[in-house]
Amino acid sequence: MDFHLSEEQQLLKDSIERLMRDCYGSDARHKYHGEQGGFSEQMWARYAELGLLGQPFSEAHGGFDGGPVEMMIVMEALGKALILEPYFATVVLAGGILRRAASEVQKAELIPLIAQGRMKLALACAEPQSRYDLFDVETRAKKDGDGWVLNGVKSLVLHGEAADRIVVSARTAGDAREKNGIGLFPVRSDAPGVVRRGYPTQDGLRGAEITLENVRVQALDVIGDPAAAYPVIARVADEAVAALCAEAVGCFGEMQATTLDYIKTRKQFGSPIGSFQVLQHRAVDMLIELEQSRSMAMYATMMVGETDASERERAISAAKVQIGHSAKAIGQQSIQLHGAIGMTMEYRVGHYFKRVAMIDKLFGDTDHHLRRLAALGGLIGRQASSSRCSRNLEEPVRATL
Repeated sequence: MDFHLSEEQQLLKDSIERLMRDCYGSDARHKYHGEQGGFSEQMWARYAELGLLGQPFSEAHGGFDGGPVEMMIVMEALGKALILEPYFATVVLAGGILRRAASEVQKAELIPLIAQGRMKLALACAEPQSRYDLFDVETRAKKDGDGWVLNGVKSLVLHGEAADRIVVSARTAGDAREKNGIGLFPVRSDAPGVVRRGYPTQDGLRGAEITLENVRVQALDVIGDPAAAYPVIARVADEAVAALCAEAVGCFGEMQATTLDYIKTRKQFGSPIGSFQVLQHRAVDMLIELEQSRSMAMYATMMVGETDASERERAISAAKVQIGHSAKAIGQQSIQLHGAIGMTMEYRVGHYFKRVAMIDKLFGDTDHHLRRLAALGGLIGRQASSSRCSRNLEEPVRATL
């Protein structure tokens, strides 16, 4: 199996890593964090210039026809840099909804604006009571003349405070935990009845609680079937988890490399602490966790396009479990090997640990995905599933790597 990147993919990797190296050091990140919105508008424009904001979208809509492998490359590089900009919220989450369910008219209107850096989006799919069940929706959308009226509360809307439009999941029929009867409604952030309360998250990014009170959405603006949006939301959530796994690998790589460099230079009793065998063992454990996570992130990337939902969910959950386990293992080792300096605000290792801890919680923590994986019969499942999984593992590699 050939895991080498194509020439175009390697060029993408080199370009984004060069940009991050030149523009996203610790001092620059601290400066960006202090800007309005908690991120750099200048960097957002640079992402647009480099084509990152249009990467996963169709060329017909102003994008670059990137696939899962390109997304993995981008997210790993952004994870290494520990970026603050709303790339995940705009391109992966809300952008994923547009790619999967929007009409041609909606795509032609919105995607070029995203690719050019002129519009930021957010996806509001979680609610205070829903935890990780994205079908648990109490926000209601009622038909009213030629449109819909939305009422409800959405929680932990990533970068919802900075978004120009917010894609809201709302119930058009059925009880609160039914998977049918859910629609997707794009809402302008400045629309009457929209109240946003922004706040910082533990990893230095921004979230928002959003209240909707009699917010009107025209029928033509609704994305897809207003009663059958949950399969789209679930599919985009799986794609988001694959992207988060790649981002986490970028964080792990930096944590491991920084820690290894530190124990090679930090001296105790006149010798580098890296010469002590027990610390060498810990460094090796970190490397093993990193490589296991990298393998599972690649596996999730290859399986994210699988049309069989159960097969795709198996792979995604297995990858998320590995990432959650490695986040704890690598994070704790890196902090302990650095000592007290590892948790200071001036040192990046602690910030990486915070980010991977947040990644573990997004779209289901380790325990949640272990339960989902068990309910699906495990990673391999039946023998027939094993054979099918093997075929799916090979085919995307030949097509995209």
